[in-house]
Amino acid sequence: MSRQKRRPEKAQKERARQRLEVIFKVRSGQMTAVQAAESLGVSRKTYYEWENRALNSMLHSLEDGKPGRPPSPVDPEKESLQQKVNELEKELILANLKLDVQELLRDLPEARATKETTRETSRTRSKKNNRTKKK
Repeated sequence: MSRQKRRPEKAQKERARQRLEVIFKVRSGQMTAVQAAESLGVSRKTYYEWENRALNSMLHSLEDGKPGRPPSPVDPEKESLQQKVNELEKELILANLKLDVQELLRDLPEARATKETTRETSRTRSKKNNRTKKK
């Protein structure tokens, strides 16, 4: 199958190359449009249509393009999934922050209790020391 596809492609490219060669000969004055049409087996009108199409294509291909890499085609499904990933990442960050705050809040009463216990222990020791000194 691939061989069959290649042959017509090759033949088409060869015909296009012949047409281009004839167009260049006409444009350079080596041949008339009537002679070109006859050599290609088409009418003069068809020859001029081909010439016009070829010259316009050449002109278009030589125009300056936008600099840089062309933008990637946008895939709606990919775009949607990327947006969902971004949303989930934000939710994850918020959830982690909430956990951090909860841990801090849990530690806060323990820290207060520890400070109060330390203060009470210090007071008790001070009282004992004071009693011992008085005796």
